[in-house]
Amino acid sequence: MTNSLPEIAKIWQQTLNWQPNDAQQARFQQLYELILEGNRQLNLTRITEPQEFWEKHLWDSLRGIAPQQKFISSLEAGASVIDIGTGAGFPGVPVAIVAPSSKVTLVDSTRKKITFIDKILSELSLNNATTVVARAEEIGQQQQHREKHDIALIRAVGNASVCAEYTLPLIKPGGLAVIYRGTWTEEETIALQNAVQQLGGEIESIEQFVTPLSNSIRHCLYLRKIATTPAKFPRVVGVPTQKPL
Repeated sequence: MTNSLPEIAKIWQQTLNWQPNDAQQARFQQLYELILEGNRQLNLTRITEPQEFWEKHLWDSLRGIAPQQKFISSLEAGASVIDIGTGAGFPGVPVAIVAPSSKVTLVDSTRKKITFIDKILSELSLNNATTVVARAEEIGQQQQHREKHDIALIRAVGNASVCAEYTLPLIKPGGLAVIYRGTWTEEETIALQNAVQQLGGEIESIEQFVTPLSNSIRHCLYLRKIATTPAKFPRVVGVPTQKPL
């Protein structure tokens, strides 16, 4: 018997004002099974128990693109989305599943992970998603990606100023960067404000919320791009993490 993900339509509805249709639910289940299988060869995630996977990978991925419990409107309009450091495909793959008219680019520097995600995309027939093997600092300087995307997603444990330097150069003026976080403090807001200003952005909002099953506190930071990012950003590989803005 394969592990079945919980079908918690009520929680989706209460928290995101949305629920997956049958086809999306089936894809979520298939994604879960593929990740369990892939985990045997690659260390993709420690989160394998069905409810935990649902909350920490599926729900969390989609909560990030739903500020004030509503999906970012440009997703319906076919936004170009880029997911930096996608790892096992989060948040980008769930976003591609629920926003079929959007175009999602999944970026990771580990080729093995990208090869695995290519398999997922083909098994799930997700024609609206593509992959790139690259470091965040490199892709931010590439003409085909620099200031070409509407939304940039980054779910990382790193310093938020570093996440801002990775994402803001990739989005068009008017676009949005979404940084997924666990804990967050007022001091971090001040440091982030300084970084975001240098990168042509502003902090639009910081949302704190509680996860629906384990009641953990999470944050999402929404950065709006208001001006062109200076050409020197992102700085060369390694520098953003060593010397955050």
